[in-house]
Amino acid sequence: MIVVIDFGSQFNQLIARRVRENDVYCQVEPASISLEKLKNLHPRGIILSGGPSSIYEENSPTIDKKLFDLGIPILGICYGMHYMVHTLGGKIKKATKREYGFASLDIKESKPLFKDMDTGFQCWMSHGDSAIELPENFVITASTKNTAIAAIANHEKKFYGLQLHPEVEHSINGSLMIRHFLFDICNCQKNWTMKSFCDGAVAQIKAAVGDKKVIMGLSGGVDSSVAASLIHKAIGKNLLCIFVDNGLLRKNEKETLEKNLISSLDLTIKFVDAKDKFLTALKGVTDPEQKRKIIGNIFIEVFEDEASKIKGAQFLGQGTLYPDIIESKSAFGGPTSIIKSHHNVGGLPEKMKLKLIEPLQLLFKDEVRKLGTELGINDDLIWRQPFPGPGLAIRIMGEITEFRLEILREADAVLLEEIRKAGLYRKVWQSFAVLLPVKSVGVMGDKRTFANCIAIRAVTSNDAMTADWAKLPHDLLGKISNRIINEVENINRVVFDITSKPPGTIEWE
Repeated sequence: MIVVIDFGSQFNQLIARRVRENDVYCQVEPASISLEKLKNLHPRGIILSGGPSSIYEENSPTIDKKLFDLGIPILGICYGMHYMVHTLGGKIKKATKREYGFASLDIKESKPLFKDMDTGFQCWMSHGDSAIELPENFVITASTKNTAIAAIANHEKKFYGLQLHPEVEHSINGSLMIRHFLFDICNCQKNWTMKSFCDGAVAQIKAAVGDKKVIMGLSGGVDSSVAASLIHKAIGKNLLCIFVDNGLLRKNEKETLEKNLISSLDLTIKFVDAKDKFLTALKGVTDPEQKRKIIGNIFIEVFEDEASKIKGAQFLGQGTLYPDIIESKSAFGGPTSIIKSHHNVGGLPEKMKLKLIEPLQLLFKDEVRKLGTELGINDDLIWRQPFPGPGLAIRIMGEITEFRLEILREADAVLLEEIRKAGLYRKVWQSFAVLLPVKSVGVMGDKRTFANCIAIRAVTSNDAMTADWAKLPHDLLGKISNRIINEVENINRVVFDITSKPPGTIEWE
């Protein structure tokens, strides 16, 4: 196995993902992990992640420096490299020329990390500090125009450092660098698969839950469906699912999910109508973060009420994924900045007296789909596009009303219907309509109109950590626009969002 030490990078789990793509088990641990616990994990290699801190800042993250005496290969990435250099006697200082974005890597020494790579390939940089003096027995293995020490190596100790980020897709040979570290340096074996993850998760759930009951909020999306199926595989009928109709669902969502979930997953599901409760609480609210918090709080209140009716329930299952966690807080205690709140992240109120079961919290969406296949879930559920917990509330800019919800439902239904007809539903990561707080002048039937504007959002992605806008065919966009304007009352203009993530988010709020 490989251990990733979390120094607070928002990309630390991407490192783990790159490792797992090579069928090698990987575990992310906080920098506060004890040396004894680390040794007991018996890692074949250790990766020190990047992070937002400077090595010279007060309270910058550190790990026991005896880590470097364990005789285990170590790869330091960005801040992880800085920590290695600083701890072993080198020097780090604020860079005279910072690097954020693409850079060309000039290879000085190809083996082992840069084996079979041509010099001058594109890599991704994100740093304001740089190494200026190396510890004893280290050599420079690569440079860029602005960073003389872009990669380093101590071949005897098997210590390596990369100023660049090999875990992100923008680094052309990043995955290959990680493969060289795994197999050429650490001598790892390919012995971790989604089946092994499934078997291990089932065993852990059984051990944790025993003969107690688990209640779970089921949205019908792939995350909650796979999580429910996994928990059900472990404890059977002791899993009791609750579907909450919050009034913020897509068109015919409740009816579709009721049919698919029961027939496909063989789950015990209670459907709860809480529309009035949610919409009353959201009346007059326009701030996106406040919307999320209100929806999250009411979601918990509903569960409190339902949990009180179930004797023996001690656990709450959730389909939380790593991208949800990383955008709300650092998953492993690192100093990651909060981006936005998620309704299913952050723990439960003490009075609820339920323990969390989150079997998917270290997985990305594509891995969850692979797990769903392993569990035998049908493709219709596995390949459902992501739908946020707060639902249409975060796709309506401004106040949430029944009138505005109905406009958005109809427009969104048209969009999804055409995306499916075009054979793009599974190729596009997410596609949806957004109701803007904007009215524009139009002409319909020789009459002036002053009506609402709909934005179409469609993105491609592998893991939701980054995303690019989907290049939908122009004739398809034209057809969608024409249908929305003609079929949906109170809409006279449609626009297409071409913002990537970053700088934007996938959702608008």
